[in-house]
Amino acid sequence: MSLKDSVDVSDAVARVGLEKLGYKQEMTRSRGLVHILFTIMAVPYGLAAPIATSLIGGGPAVIIWGWILVSILTQSLALSLAEICSKYPTSAGAYYWCYRLASPRTRVLASWINGWLTVVGVWTIALSVTFGTAELVVAGAGIYLPDWIATTSIRFSDLILDLIFLGVTAVACLFCLFFNRHLPAIDIICACWTGLGIIVILICLSVKAAAGRHSISFALGHFDPSHSGWTPGWSFFIGLLPDSELNNALAYTYAAIGMITNMAEEAITWSIPIGTLSGVIFLLPILFTLPDIETLLNVSSGQPIGVMFTLAMGSQAGGFGLVIFGIGMFCAISISCAASRATWAFARDKAIPFHQTFSKISPRLGDVPVNALLLSTVIQILLGLIYLGSTAAFNAFVGVAVMCLGASYAMPVAISLMDGRQDMHDAPFNLGRFGTAINAVAVFWIMFAMVLFSMPAVIPVTSVSMNYASVVFVGFGVISAVWYLINGRFHYTGPSIPEASTDPSGSHRSTSPLQG
Repeated sequence: MSLKDSVDVSDAVARVGLEKLGYKQEMTRSRGLVHILFTIMAVPYGLAAPIATSLIGGGPAVIIWGWILVSILTQSLALSLAEICSKYPTSAGAYYWCYRLASPRTRVLASWINGWLTVVGVWTIALSVTFGTAELVVAGAGIYLPDWIATTSIRFSDLILDLIFLGVTAVACLFCLFFNRHLPAIDIICACWTGLGIIVILICLSVKAAAGRHSISFALGHFDPSHSGWTPGWSFFIGLLPDSELNNALAYTYAAIGMITNMAEEAITWSIPIGTLSGVIFLLPILFTLPDIETLLNVSSGQPIGVMFTLAMGSQAGGFGLVIFGIGMFCAISISCAASRATWAFARDKAIPFHQTFSKISPRLGDVPVNALLLSTVIQILLGLIYLGSTAAFNAFVGVAVMCLGASYAMPVAISLMDGRQDMHDAPFNLGRFGTAINAVAVFWIMFAMVLFSMPAVIPVTSVSMNYASVVFVGFGVISAVWYLINGRFHYTGPSIPEASTDPSGSHRSTSPLQG
């Protein structure tokens, strides 16, 4: 059976499943397991972009062991979501799960809160990826124009960066609009590009090592927290934070989990191990050939990846060739597509202002939710322009992505856990007697991560280095609450479920959203 035939069969099965969950399928599913796992994770991009913060937090030990620790803890979240997804597979994802798992008294509000967390999360993570790709372009330019980058005024360099960001965003939007039918092929190209890129970096750095080679004790154990100002233990976790306006591997892992909730549970569970392995293969040659850390941290642009590869390769051409522009662009396209789908799904359930407009599908462009895509793109652009006025404010919007996405996916797990996991007894993918422990680890990990991502990267704190992500998080919560009081409580009744739906355990689940 060909890949296309396999996708067609999966689409037919998914259509029947959605009808059982109360939805009519309006868009064709053309992206299979292989497309999603390798394209959405895009580990080299997620790990390379925030490398400066990892160096500030402690260096090589933070980079390698922090990645492994995050992967292990996030696996508990992936397993928990896979279990829920196996019972309620729908593109609505977490806010649908909250509605089905919560009690009749609280499920509409829980679903509303979760949906807004998801939408804000995908909007801001899309901003993070497109802006991070623009930063990589600037880093590449800095290889050949180091004096220009160093001497250009901050205001002018910010303007150039924003213009590049607008270009990246426009390209991603155009691909999602006019090449929707070709996205599976683009995903395959990205998967091959990513795999080839990891192999090329592994071979080139291992062979060249122009900046010298390090011992295994340095590559896997060197830890210097002095640059952060925090105590050694907390500095290690601070190294997991996103670097200014760049996204973090942890954030992108959350986004990847969110984007594959309408796939099978094996996609969710396998995404983390595959990402972990590819991440280790990508990081090891970098750590064994890492140039002087002080030099990397003093790069004027704040993004040391271009200088790092240039010093390691011993030439500008070699350094430029290893900067991962292509992977960043592929990521931008995939995450923009996901953001539009999440926006459309929430609008379909009447939870977004002017939902009639944003829930429309354009059959002329290959089942593209055009209005939802344009909405998410405009929001990205508006948030990106904040960078010209205040980098601290902009960084807060980017940092809130992890908090929103983490909270949105922890909510259904926590609801199920507090209900004694009664709804999961008949889940096709069942965690069995380990379910309670795995769910608890997932929830506490997200709680800790939200506290962590509210912290500044360095101390003492200034008005510029302060992390305002928690303020933005609360701000979005207030906006969501106000809109619920004005409109939501009168029109939002929760996601659609079939009239015949009953809770398998015979508990308190009603059969219609109108009864919530």
